[in-house]
Amino acid sequence: MEIVVDRIVSDDDTTISRVSVDGKFVCFGLEDEFREEKVQNETRIPAGTYNIKLRTEGGFHNRYQKRYPDMHKGMLHLQDVPNFTYVLIHCGNTDEDTAGCLLVGAGSNTTPGDMSISSSRVAYANFYPKVVDAAAAGNLSIRYEDNDL
Repeated sequence: MEIVVDRIVSDDDTTISRVSVDGKFVCFGLEDEFREEKVQNETRIPAGTYNIKLRTEGGFHNRYQKRYPDMHKGMLHLQDVPNFTYVLIHCGNTDEDTAGCLLVGAGSNTTPGDMSISSSRVAYANFYPKVVDAAAAGNLSIRYEDNDL
């Protein structure tokens, strides 16, 4: 199973994308901005393909286990991202809510200087069940495409 993050627009702080699962649009995504050189907590991950596994320890896992008790099996955790650790897919609405992770939302605002996504918890509750079993089985990847530059 493959998640595709099609980066469609960005500004000096934020990147907005369309997120699909096996070719079907599911939600919008939000990340930090593109940078030639990484700045801690202020840079999106490099374009490319990464495997995803479940992470069952840490603060995010504990919070999401309480927030989504009927579906949470672990955080979606991207593997082997160069120069990054603990890259997750989670809820949030602006670049202030991410430190390199992918946020998901049901709507998007692509106004430069004011980019955001909306209804993040609703989007996550829709997105997560579509991919969690593939992640648990070791059959989930994510591909980031830079179509915003």
